[in-house]
Amino acid sequence: MNADDERLLEDLLEGKHRALARVISKIEDRAPGYRDLVSELYAHTGEADVIGITGSPGAGKSTLVDKLAETYRERDETVGIIAIDPSSPFSGGAVLGDRIRMGSTIGDMDVFVRSMSARGTLGGLSTATTDAVKAMDAFGKDKIIIETVGAGQNEIDIVRTADTVAVLVPPGSGDDVQTLKAGILEIADVFVVNKADRDGADRTVHELQDMVAMGAGDGVSMAGGGGHHGADALATMDDHDDAHAEWAEDADADADADEWVPPIVETVATRAEGVEEFIGELETHQSYLIDSGTRAEMARKRYAEEIRTLLREDVHDLLEDELAAAGGIDDLAENVRTGETSPYSIADELLAPVADCLDELETGE
Repeated sequence: MNADDERLLEDLLEGKHRALARVISKIEDRAPGYRDLVSELYAHTGEADVIGITGSPGAGKSTLVDKLAETYRERDETVGIIAIDPSSPFSGGAVLGDRIRMGSTIGDMDVFVRSMSARGTLGGLSTATTDAVKAMDAFGKDKIIIETVGAGQNEIDIVRTADTVAVLVPPGSGDDVQTLKAGILEIADVFVVNKADRDGADRTVHELQDMVAMGAGDGVSMAGGGGHHGADALATMDDHDDAHAEWAEDADADADADEWVPPIVETVATRAEGVEEFIGELETHQSYLIDSGTRAEMARKRYAEEIRTLLREDVHDLLEDELAAAGGIDDLAENVRTGETSPYSIADELLAPVADCLDELETGE
């Protein structure tokens, strides 16, 4: 690592936000030396709680993240926010970078907000996002919140980065709950019915209750925790609080002793209602992860996936060089079109040098 990057790392570890911004920019741009810089960050990570916020478009994710950050700051905790935005088809950068719905903490240097491009990655999460989380963690942020694009089932990728995943569901939309059944159920640690003052909230809560109960009964692996409405439940929901609490108790009884069933929290983010209860469920889940040993296991799996991802990226880059040396992808494709060869033959030829190198390493020749 060169002297400039060493100073940059020192400034980041000393808590200088300008250095944090520069490091994340270096990570996003894949600038020379970024890998050495990120490698140095790992020794300083592992203290932050990483929270993923996902769900369908229009569920109110940005508003809820804003209120989360505001409440954490009232508790004197520092916050880092990574907002994953759709990629611009022209520049590849984030197209919603203004984050106009996150206005409550503007001017507070202890809330660091960074918009990042999805870069076309499945689930909207790129390797750069994972590295940016490492930078915020090493910097010393207490809470790191990742808000995703909200692309439906593909949001499963968020599990690879977040410790706790909250899935937001807007009220009155059976289709959204049906979408969850297709896959997101398995990644939800907490369900949030936001905009719970609107018509249809009760129905959405009950549909989620049924879905979670079925998942627990079938032994579906879920990381969430059985929760219930506390004394601060929203006034607009008083008529079904008792039913909700009874459901939560039944769900807990159906689950294995070491299994955590996702609670369902109701919020009105625009008025910060239900946010304290939501934070309580997030904290309960974090405690569960530590007490059960699940957090350590998740970290091992996360790092294993990071290794695989980096290997795929590096091999891809190597093969791009081989493609260029072989005349370029267009010429090879033309050879396939004219019947001179096949994609399989080309792939075997390009991979042969890589395979030979690996064989030499294994045999020591």
